[in-house]
Amino acid sequence: MGLEFGLLGLILLVLVIYAIIKTVGSSASTGTKVIWVVVLVVFPFVGFIAWLIFGPRS
Repeated sequence: MGLEFGLLGLILLVLVIYAIIKTVGSSASTGTKVIWVVVLVVFPFVGFIAWLIFGPRS
């Protein structure tokens, strides 16, 4: 049972890192980028879902 949670955690980590990289490289303002990165770090799962729906577009 620990392996499944470890694998899901690793997948979530990769997705959050991808979202952070895409956010930093977007054309959004610096303040918006900072807010999105903080949301992604503090609330990884909910933040990633919100980023998919409302995040900055390149």
